[in-house]
Amino acid sequence: MTNDSTTPGFTYPKGTRHLHQAGSSHGPHVSSSSQVSNTTQLLEGFNGVSSRDSAKTNFGAQFEPPDQGLCVGNGFVVEPVNSAFTIYRADGTVVAGPFNVNKLYDDGFKQFTSEPRCYFDKKTNTWFAIILFINSTGTAARTDIAVNNSGNPTTPWTVFRLDATDNGKNGTPKHPGCPCLGDQPLLGIDQFNLYISTNEFSISGPQFNGAQIYAISKSDLVSLSSQVHFVHFDNLHIGGSIAASVQPAINNGTPPAEFFLNSLDPNGTGDTRIGVWAITNRQVVSTGGIPTLSNVVIKSEVYSVPPGAQQKGTTSLLDAGDDRMQQTQFIKGNVWGELDTAVTIAGDTQVRAGAAWFEVHPSLNNAGVLTSSTSMVNQGYVVSKGNYLLYPALQVSPSGTAVMVLSLSGVNHFPSAVYTVMPGGQNSFGIIHIAGFGTTHYDPNATRWGDYSWATLAPDEKSIWLATEYMPPRSSQTVNQMADWGTFVMQVSV
Repeated sequence: MTNDSTTPGFTYPKGTRHLHQAGSSHGPHVSSSSQVSNTTQLLEGFNGVSSRDSAKTNFGAQFEPPDQGLCVGNGFVVEPVNSAFTIYRADGTVVAGPFNVNKLYDDGFKQFTSEPRCYFDKKTNTWFAIILFINSTGTAARTDIAVNNSGNPTTPWTVFRLDATDNGKNGTPKHPGCPCLGDQPLLGIDQFNLYISTNEFSISGPQFNGAQIYAISKSDLVSLSSQVHFVHFDNLHIGGSIAASVQPAINNGTPPAEFFLNSLDPNGTGDTRIGVWAITNRQVVSTGGIPTLSNVVIKSEVYSVPPGAQQKGTTSLLDAGDDRMQQTQFIKGNVWGELDTAVTIAGDTQVRAGAAWFEVHPSLNNAGVLTSSTSMVNQGYVVSKGNYLLYPALQVSPSGTAVMVLSLSGVNHFPSAVYTVMPGGQNSFGIIHIAGFGTTHYDPNATRWGDYSWATLAPDEKSIWLATEYMPPRSSQTVNQMADWGTFVMQVSV
């Protein structure tokens, strides 16, 4: 990895998304549903980066969906999405922006990037941001890693380039079908390393080489070293299938390992298993060593690919995505994760999209390898009778309070930004609160929604910040109302 900076004329995969197959699964039968209510515990809520911001900073080009990046620290809220970013104060006041998202990664404004994520690490007072990059000729791809160790995100960032081409050149391994790209880079962090997991696809064809995991020395990044140590794990399998979307954890405290979760469901027909992964001996990455990677499969509640979501005012359905694992967090000895799923709600007339969530207790042996004692501590669903819930993300506070953010849509609701809270000591989430009310339906010709929301524990650990997609006020929509999405940012007390 080195310290460094026209949209390609080809199509590329957006992860291993499953096609919706009518009648393939009704999902779990859920006996109760969460009511929808006005907000409580909401400390802040404001309109975030929008389709109008994206078009303004991208020479009129319109993108969808606004893959969500959100990070918070030192009184700043940074929100990069496809394909713009803005820096706010905690009350929503704009500090800087909107800018073309490529500015953050020192890429040309017309070069192809996608799927940003970011995180503020209070232990090192450093901001980290990652994004997928593909060159204009479709011959090379990488993950850009932007680092700001000043604590102030408005000052210059330093960018590192992690080659994902994997065609046997520039020190990369030679994989089938490459040159390849690392689709939808996922972000995790602990006291030793930054972790990035991608889904590797051939740039030119359908070849899928599975999940790729990178452990990157955090100390090298923070010191802006000219040579950054990292380890690349490939050829990953779990549960009898090639691994995909292995979600690394954002860690709070000093965990004994870097943990990951992934859903299985290799055929898109539903599953009752999730994968748990661990990297131990992590400190050796900074000195050129190779840590230990292990995984186990545990039983879970049932989940399956969700149906498209109805929305008020149109027969057009929103794309609810698939049932891959979403954001993952390690806190107080357990790993939390969540995903989209089909659900059948008691008394409802049809299959809906909802959220499944998991709390896992990992068990390591003396060699730092996961054991079969790894267990499911708690799990459940978040659903809304008559409505659809899309793209969940959750975080848990040290007090044990969990907060989940989602988009909500239905025949009586324009796509809106919602959240729900599970107080410490409880085992289910409560009422769904609408924080950002949708103003209209999404353009019927642009039904892509998602691909993920984001949640982050505030540095003082007294609140959780959340962001998701919704239909914003007219002033935030594109002038022609095509791809007219917006995002809503909120802060919830814990």
